[in-house]
Amino acid sequence: MTAVPSALAIDAGRLWSDILSTARIGAHGETGMNRLALSASDGEVRGWFAAECRALGCTIEVDGVGNMFATLPGTEPGLAAIAVGSHLDTQPAGGRFDGILGVLAGVEILRVLHAAGRRLRHPFTVINWTNEEGSRFSPAMMGSGVFCGVHDLETILARKDKDGVTVGEALSAIGYRGAHAPGHLPLAAYLELHIEQGPVLEAEGSAVGVVSGVQGLCWLDVRIRGTEAHAGAFPMNLRADALVSAAKVALAAEAVALKHLPGVATVGHIHAMPNSRNVVPGEVRLEIDMRHPEAVGLAAMEAALTAEIGRLVPGAEVSVVWRKAPVVFDAALRRVIRQEAEALGLSAIDMVSGAGHDAAHVAGRVPAAMIFIPSREGLSHNEREFSSPQQCAEGADLLLRSVLRADELHPERS
Repeated sequence: MTAVPSALAIDAGRLWSDILSTARIGAHGETGMNRLALSASDGEVRGWFAAECRALGCTIEVDGVGNMFATLPGTEPGLAAIAVGSHLDTQPAGGRFDGILGVLAGVEILRVLHAAGRRLRHPFTVINWTNEEGSRFSPAMMGSGVFCGVHDLETILARKDKDGVTVGEALSAIGYRGAHAPGHLPLAAYLELHIEQGPVLEAEGSAVGVVSGVQGLCWLDVRIRGTEAHAGAFPMNLRADALVSAAKVALAAEAVALKHLPGVATVGHIHAMPNSRNVVPGEVRLEIDMRHPEAVGLAAMEAALTAEIGRLVPGAEVSVVWRKAPVVFDAALRRVIRQEAEALGLSAIDMVSGAGHDAAHVAGRVPAAMIFIPSREGLSHNEREFSSPQQCAEGADLLLRSVLRADELHPERS
């Protein structure tokens, strides 16, 4: 199957203007973002998204977990939608591109189609998924998980943030607890444009990444108990210092990952109690994130680290918070992306995503694929996160052309 010519192209200046203007909603510092899921600023940017898409001829649907679907009707009745999307929520001190680029590129495609008076055969849908980041509410990729049946809606609606506010209450507060049942919209294919969030594309000098899949992950919580004691009066050789034991666990996580490359392991959160300078810590809780592109590698890492924790810290409590198997994206869509990158003169490499994305859930339900563009210095979840106007436009152009090809590739009817 060969690439097809397209007279349609992204307006780079218009896309960049949207990135800068929407970044004012929940701005943090000079270039950062603090637009937590289901916050007032999230509600504001959702309003912007809905208004822009309605003006371009779309219907707007919202499901029970707040996922938003802006759909431009197709020309052939009965076809399922070709969808693009990502998320508009951010980390508490995140950047202007993570997730946001994928949604705004979808809006830009709607504008291009509208200006050309063109409709696809399939309905074309731009999706804003709820709470991809997982910063305010757990788990991450919440909205896509509910849509795809990975999570139960009622269970998710009862989840609370650190202030005791439930997902359901937060949705109602901003007016986005929708009436549609999750999973209501039939999809023929899903494509997601995203910044890489790592240094590979920049190091390779490649314009885009054709994402072959997403690493599997395992989250462990570890609870270590020691004995609180006076920091000055209790001898070193008699102490049961929970933080010292926790340090051994952190080093063990690093060692296990290094033995199972390309796996990675991170101790991202430590809470020591009573957390006082002059008290020997009596309890420490660790949160560990492990990832590997292969299921067998991930399982080996989990088994090795669990065994090592048991050896180093007898009595430590280890619980699995979340497991997600590695995801492989649709081969036909990946082929389309590579062909269209070549047609645009964009250098491309195949790569596995180290981060989780909504596309990983969607891929379990319909054909899905992802496009990456470079992140300067590999930074993400950081106020300095940056991709250039040209890089954003190149990714969006590739997304547009891939959508046009997918429209011909997928004849499935709903």
